Amino acid sequence: MTEKTQKQGNCLCNNIQISVNEMDTKVGACHCGSCRKWGGPLLAIDCGTDVSFTNEQNISVYDSSDWAQRGFCKKCGSHLFYQLKQSKQYIMPVGLFEGDEFVLDHQIFIDEKPSFYCFANKTKNMTGAEVFAEFAEES
Repeated sequence: MTEKTQKQGNCLCNNIQISVNEMDTKVGACHCGSCRKWGGPLLAIDCGTDVSFTNEQNISVYDSSDWAQRGFCKKCGSHLFYQLKQSKQYIMPVGLFEGDEFVLDHQIFIDEKPSFYCFANKTKNMTGAEVFAEFAEES
């Protein structure tokens, strides 16, 4: 069973405050080329669609693909979210939130992970094709 919790977070400069009503505590690592160029691997959590931000005028959004966009703080550059355009689901860097209740349990785009790093945790590993196949099934 997936544990969900309400959580508050913020960017590095504390200008953007984040409120999440149903955050999954399971952390995923994304090894895709885009996430690695964005500073990854991206260690992120599913925050659903019920997310609010203060000072939204200081959030810049970049359409990174046909299906998703990425947001960051205009002042400090903190990565704030990866959002699926169709479902409006927010995937957010776990580092924006304090706490130790998080557990790394899955890795995606494992087929794109470079060989110079690895995680010790036992995780569910999915290739890019498996991710897209599972996402298509849920649509």
